[in-house]
Amino acid sequence: MPAMKDQLPRISQSPVAPDFVQDPYVFYDRARALGKLVWWDEYDMPCAVGHAAVNAILRDRRFGRPPPERVPAPAHLAAFHALDDLSLLELEPPAHTRLRKLVLRAFTTARIAALEPEIAALSHQLIEALPEGGCDLIPAFAQRLPVIVIARLLGVPEERAGDLLRWSNAMVAMYQARRDRALEDAAASAAAEFASFIDAVIEARHAAPRDDLISHLNAARDAGEQLTRAEKIATCVLLLNAGHEATVHTLGNGVKALVETGTQAALSPDRVDGTVEEILRHDPALHLFTRYAYDDIEVMGRTVPRGARVACLLAAGNRDPGPWEDPARFDPSRPVRPHLSFGAGLHFCLGAPLARLELRIALPILFARLKGLHLRGTPRYANLYHFHGLEALKVGYDKSA
Repeated sequence: MPAMKDQLPRISQSPVAPDFVQDPYVFYDRARALGKLVWWDEYDMPCAVGHAAVNAILRDRRFGRPPPERVPAPAHLAAFHALDDLSLLELEPPAHTRLRKLVLRAFTTARIAALEPEIAALSHQLIEALPEGGCDLIPAFAQRLPVIVIARLLGVPEERAGDLLRWSNAMVAMYQARRDRALEDAAASAAAEFASFIDAVIEARHAAPRDDLISHLNAARDAGEQLTRAEKIATCVLLLNAGHEATVHTLGNGVKALVETGTQAALSPDRVDGTVEEILRHDPALHLFTRYAYDDIEVMGRTVPRGARVACLLAAGNRDPGPWEDPARFDPSRPVRPHLSFGAGLHFCLGAPLARLELRIALPILFARLKGLHLRGTPRYANLYHFHGLEALKVGYDKSA
């Protein structure tokens, strides 16, 4: 790795610095000006910052999510890795192929599409519960909508939504730049509690199946193959975490962008799909995704050696002026082009259809019901990197019937 480090343009930026947390795009522009691949000193790894480079790495099967040679997890993280190591995100073929095929037998496009009226009804229900005049939309709406939807889809009691949020927040902190031993201990504890809870639901559905995702995961078969108990637990935890965590941030970031730019009219039925894609492109929830090289691989004229870890800066790729004119501008009318917010290739986000549906249904209802929706103060982003979401979204409005 020293040779590659010396060959690439180097750039320094603390991912927990307050100015970076509030606006990482200034750094991305600086990095992109240096080249398609740069060396980020604080992470001590090469980073792909251009759209073409990020897209190429994500689609290249010679790059994978786990390291070529796994090292045993520290004892204090055993409970976390018992789930994480079996996650679709952490597997490569043939294990990934088998698991994804079985999961897709339960997590079907038709099943997702059928949720549309339920998402609409839940959006209205949550708005009815909002206080008159104003509130913080993150806990009152953006957090509650996606966690309840994914809980209902899986067949998990939605009255446990508070626990699901607590466990999920603790576990995803493992991927944040501010990770320390305290966060690691909290993640391991949450993983153990989460696994025990999901295991009990799986057992209950074996005894009394319902028309929910856990029952369908229990029944999923492909050429005689079925999911193991541990795989079902890990898959349910992944779907619960990924099924709401990113959508919370995207809902908040999307409302902020629409209000600040006065583009709420772009949520009309004939324009809403393009507006959702622009929200996802412009200020995505996940900014960094890492891959390992399984061979010596040429990327944008540079050789990434086997075993090297590479950071794909998804949000930097989404602001590349190559595919998008004036990419820093939020413009719901711009032509839709493939963005990187859900990844690409083998690990393209399984929950993308659900996230898109929730945004397409919930945002128009929110703006239709909350007349004169406006910001109260300047929204601030939370210190969550590799994620990017608001710590609060305080708004005022006139709530209509």
